[in-house]
Amino acid sequence: MPRPSYSLVLARTAAAILFSVAAITGAGAQGTVKQTHGDWQIRCDTPPGAKSEQCALVQMVTAQDRPNVGLSIIMLKLADNKNNRLLRVLAPLGVLLPAGLGLRIDDADVGRVGFVRCVPDGCVAEVVMDDTLMSKLRAGKNAVFIIFQTPEEGIGIPVSLNGFAQGIDALP
Repeated sequence: MPRPSYSLVLARTAAAILFSVAAITGAGAQGTVKQTHGDWQIRCDTPPGAKSEQCALVQMVTAQDRPNVGLSIIMLKLADNKNNRLLRVLAPLGVLLPAGLGLRIDDADVGRVGFVRCVPDGCVAEVVMDDTLMSKLRAGKNAVFIIFQTPEEGIGIPVSLNGFAQGIDALP
């Protein structure tokens, strides 16, 4: 039997992670909190059919002026043995999908990433982290994730980076 390609393995891993993250970051913030690092939590759960527990570094935040607009920020290690990490953000339904998700770290624009899918709990944007972005998140104090409801109306949602570096280092 031929071995699956790297992209197929990555796709299967991402699909498995999506299901585990749905359990970890559902409306009730399921999953067991294993550790807390500053404003971040390591939450773990064993999804149905999984052989082992899966963990993510998580922070859930809401917009300061709109308590009904919130994000779940999730950092995962991919199971590819290459120390790759995936940043996944779950935004509320109703976001303007073509505008994507913006990110600023310590008042410096980092860029935007597109939404990849919507699930019953919200819409998902994700990016495999490169060393540059990881360094900025590790060194930063604050981040602002920006979602759009209209092309003219961006909503900046502040995210503390306090404990991020320690949390990512401790993530199993």
